[in-house]
Amino acid sequence: MTQLSGWGRFRPVETTLRRVRSQEDVAAALTKGPLIARGNGRSYGDSAVNPALTLDMKGMDRMLSFDPDTGILVAEAGVLLADVIARFLPRGWFPAVTPGTKFVTLGGAIAADVHGKNHHIDGSFGSFVDWIDVMDATGHVTRAVPNTDLYGWTLGGMGLTGVILRTQIRLRQVESGYILQDMRATQTLDATIDMMEATLRAPYSVAWLDCVTQGPMMGRGLVMLGRHAPVDALPPTDRARPFNVRPKRTLRLPVDLPAMALNGITRHAFNAAYYWNGRRKPGERLVDWDTYFYPLDAILDWNRGYGKAGFVQFQCVLPQDTARAGLHALMEAISRSGEASVLSVLKRMGRQAGRISFPMAGYTLALDFPANERSLRLMNRLDAITVDHGGRFYLAKDARMPQQVLDAADPRVAGFRAMRAERGLSDVFRSTQSDRLGL
Repeated sequence: MTQLSGWGRFRPVETTLRRVRSQEDVAAALTKGPLIARGNGRSYGDSAVNPALTLDMKGMDRMLSFDPDTGILVAEAGVLLADVIARFLPRGWFPAVTPGTKFVTLGGAIAADVHGKNHHIDGSFGSFVDWIDVMDATGHVTRAVPNTDLYGWTLGGMGLTGVILRTQIRLRQVESGYILQDMRATQTLDATIDMMEATLRAPYSVAWLDCVTQGPMMGRGLVMLGRHAPVDALPPTDRARPFNVRPKRTLRLPVDLPAMALNGITRHAFNAAYYWNGRRKPGERLVDWDTYFYPLDAILDWNRGYGKAGFVQFQCVLPQDTARAGLHALMEAISRSGEASVLSVLKRMGRQAGRISFPMAGYTLALDFPANERSLRLMNRLDAITVDHGGRFYLAKDARMPQQVLDAADPRVAGFRAMRAERGLSDVFRSTQSDRLGL
């Protein structure tokens, strides 16, 4: 038996972990009872753990074909985005949509229908997926294509429609390995929202929010806009080799930090330092792709910073017409609680797509909290605020939400349950999360 959890390391589960390397291995595993597929374990909660059997998909990590003229890649589900970037960025191609870590598998990116800093323009990962090979409960493989039920339910379906085996995705052509980042500091939450609304034409957009400061400056932030740098924006000495980006130095947390390391004093200090450091660097400057898209990846095992108890993430999306009021209510609840998040990220979302995918047009707020009773009580209040403002929750980040909250927030769930029951999936593809949420 193996003890597994999500990236938050919250409430680990004993399971049998079985690595599969082929379609035949997956079919054989289906005869052993309920299971769930697991990529690189970067979903924050319990969506990729089954107490009976968890399939380790990293053994299916082959890239099968690539068209250098169109950027179309066919690959197995266990391929990491990091591997895609390492192989194809030197040839001028980059993932069209990427989450905040490159250490996710293609299968995991599809199962969560991940979004990035460009959702307001380009949509989610599924917008660039041409087809998905999915194995059902009987071992039959179907190639799901856009505008079909299986395709629609698989994007964002958290692996509960079957095991994703292979996929065809489209990469984005870029001229260099650099991003032109435009840093803009704001002094209030309303100013942060106004800034993001005024810069909707920016290809990439994300804001960090200060969750500690109270009063008029609550929600002050750093808005980081970005666009892929053309060759002529690089220093003349770098233009001959525009993809020759110096590798980032990575650090590793070798031990779990003590729980007392994250307290009111250190959270206040971090938020203040981060804000003022960003404010010192306004305007547009060149940064490498790794720095812009994956700042947390610079510290391997950064989740150990929350101690042995782990952490829980809260991520909701609020519709455009209630987002401003909802964000104020969320930030005020956090400020009053004293349980400030160190990592507080705000993104503008585009139109809703997919049968069960997370995004909708509006704003998404992601917050990390140490796993303790005070934080869990706060998150219950944040749940209620989200539901009151017509929002919903990201299952890829959830580790503790009750079923009644999910049902109140997302009426699409009833259709998802009915589909799973009708197709005989409910008893075969199960996770600790799906059991907790009655999916």
